[in-house]
Amino acid sequence: MANGVGAAAAAEQLLGLVREIVGMPGGDGVFKKDCMDLVRRVSLLTHFVEEMRDDESGPLDGGSGGSGSCSSGNWWSDLAGSLQAAKRLLSVAVTFRPSSSADDDHLSDGAAKKISSQFQCVTCKLEKALAKIPFNQLEISEEVQEQVSLVRTQLQRAAERYGSVNSRGFQPPHVDIGQAQKGNRLIRSWHIENSGSVKPEADDNSDDVLGVSELRDDASDQVTSNSNEIGCGEKDHSANKSMDDLKKTDALVIPVDFLCPISLELMRDPVIVSTGQTYERSYIQRWIDTGNTTCPKTQQKLEHLTLTPNYVLRSLIAQWCTQNNIEQPTGLANGKLKKSDGSFRDVSGDMAAIQSIVRKLSSRSVEERRCAVSEIRSLSKRSTDNRILIAEAGAIPVLVNLLTAEDVTVQENAVTSILNLSIYENNKGLIMLAGAIPSIVQVLRAGSMEARENAAATLFSLSLADENKIIIGASGAIPALVDLLQNGSTRGKKDAATALFNLCIYQGNKGRAVRAGIITALLKMLTESRSCMVDEALTILSVLASNQEAKAAIVKASTIPVLIDLLRTGLPRNKENAAAILLSLCKRDPENLASISRLGAVIPLTELAKSGTERAKRKATSMLDHLRKLQQHS
Repeated sequence: MANGVGAAAAAEQLLGLVREIVGMPGGDGVFKKDCMDLVRRVSLLTHFVEEMRDDESGPLDGGSGGSGSCSSGNWWSDLAGSLQAAKRLLSVAVTFRPSSSADDDHLSDGAAKKISSQFQCVTCKLEKALAKIPFNQLEISEEVQEQVSLVRTQLQRAAERYGSVNSRGFQPPHVDIGQAQKGNRLIRSWHIENSGSVKPEADDNSDDVLGVSELRDDASDQVTSNSNEIGCGEKDHSANKSMDDLKKTDALVIPVDFLCPISLELMRDPVIVSTGQTYERSYIQRWIDTGNTTCPKTQQKLEHLTLTPNYVLRSLIAQWCTQNNIEQPTGLANGKLKKSDGSFRDVSGDMAAIQSIVRKLSSRSVEERRCAVSEIRSLSKRSTDNRILIAEAGAIPVLVNLLTAEDVTVQENAVTSILNLSIYENNKGLIMLAGAIPSIVQVLRAGSMEARENAAATLFSLSLADENKIIIGASGAIPALVDLLQNGSTRGKKDAATALFNLCIYQGNKGRAVRAGIITALLKMLTESRSCMVDEALTILSVLASNQEAKAAIVKASTIPVLIDLLRTGLPRNKENAAAILLSLCKRDPENLASISRLGAVIPLTELAKSGTERAKRKATSMLDHLRKLQQHS
C-alpha cells in the first residue's frame, strides 16, 4: 500500500471501521430505520474485510502490488472514504428529531432534507466503492464475493428509493403518539418509502453444492417446485415493486383506527389483547417477548397474553387498501388473493375453512388438535396460496407452541407445517417473530428422526436471510445439526449438511461448527467408501477453510492427504473444491504449504491447471505459484 502502510494493516483499519459502525447505537430518532439498514449492510462486509486481511496475494493499493496496474484505481481508499462518510452520517442521523417549536420548523425541515440527501449520497458512494473491488486480484472466496454482490444490490435499490423521496421533497415526520395524526401520517410515509423493497435472500449457493431439494415435505417434490417459483418470481416481484404504488400513500390520510399504536404504521395482522386494544401482531408480540405484561396504550396489566386475531378490522383495512389501490404484502385484500398475472381470485371460502382449522389447533381435545395440525400440514404442502392464507389466519404462533407437544405425531406435523410455510418469503419473518428458533432447535435435538430432518430443513429455509444466520447460530442449533450430520438418516444428513453450509457462510458460525466437531464428521464423509456426500463435505470444508480455527482443525485431522488424493481420483467438481481448500490452508502458512509439497501435490495440480474446470484451473495455478515461491525461498 502507498505511504509504506502494509496491506494487512490497511485491511485491519478497514475492519476496525466496519466494527465501529456495526457497534454504533440504534437510536430512536426519525431516521432510526435508515440508520439500522445502513449498519446492517455495512455489517455484511465484515467477512469480506476479514478475508482481505488474510489474503497476501492481492494488492490493496490498486496498482503497486505484484499484479500490475489495476484499472479500478485506489479502491481501498474509496471504500475507506465511503465507510468514514457512513460513520459520520450515522453519528448525526441516529439522534435527529424534528424541532417541537413552530418557529424552528423551517430549520428542522432543512436539516431533515439534508440528512435524507446525505443518506442517498453515502449509499451511492458505498455502492460505487464496492463496484471497484478487483476480485480477480484477491483471493476472496466465492461465497463472500456473492455476499458483497448482495450488499451492492441492496445499496442500489436503497439509492433509488432515496432518489425518489428526495425528488419529491422530504417531509420530516413530526411525532406525537397521543395526538398528532398528521405527524403520524408523515412518519408512516417515511417508513413505507424506506421499506418498499424486500431484502433479497442470501444466495443458497445451490449451484455450488446442495440444491434446494431438501426444502420439501415428507413424500412430495411439489414443495421443491413451489420453492423454486417463490424464490425468484414472487420475491423479485416484491423487491421490484413500483415506487408509484408507494407514492400514493403520501396523499392519503390513513384512518387512525387502522394504525398500530406501537409502530404508527398501517396494520397488516391486527390482534386484540386482553384489555381490548388492537395492535400489529409482530410489534405486540415483541413487546410481550421482552418481558412486558402491561398494555402499551392503557398501561393496564394484561390478564393473559393471548393474542386474538381481529378479523373484522383486518377486513376493513383490506377493503380500504383495495379502494385506494394500495397493495398489501400478501396480495390478500377483501377476501381476494392477487394472482401472478395481476387478476384476483376469491378465497373467502378457503379463508373461512382455514380459520376454522386454525382455531382447532388450540382445542382442548388432543384428537382434534392432532387432526387440525395434520390438515394444516397437508394444506401448506399444496400451494403458495394456502401458505399465505394459513399465515393470515394466525396459525404460525400456534404451530410454534405445538412444537413442544408431547404427542410425537403432533410435533412432527407442526415442524413440517412450519417448514412448508417458511418457503413463502413473507412467512419467514413471521416465524422468527413468533420465537420459533428455540423450539425448532429442541425438536432437532430430541424429536423423532422425521421431526429432526424437517427441523434441520426449516433452519436452512429460515437461514436464507442473513440476519437469521446470526440468530440461529447463537441458538445452539449448530451442535444439534452436527450430531444429525453424524448420526442421522441419509435424508437427515443431507438436511443437516445443507443447513450447516448456509449457516457457516456467516463468519461467526464457523468457530461454533468447529467446536461442535464438524471437521471429524466431514472427514468421515470423505473417507467412507459408502458415503454419497463427498461433494457436500468438500463444499462445507471450502467455506470453513477461510477461518483460522477451522484451518487448524482441518490440518490436525490429517485432511491434507485425503484432499490430495481427491485431486487425483475425484470427480471434476471434487477436484475443484479440493484445490480451493488446499489453497486456503496454505495461505500465510509455510508449514502447510511444505506439507502439501512433500505429499506430492505438484503433479495432480499441474494436471488440474491444464484440464480442470475454469475455477479449478485458477485455484490450481495459484497453488502452483505458491509452491514455486516456496521452492525458490528454500
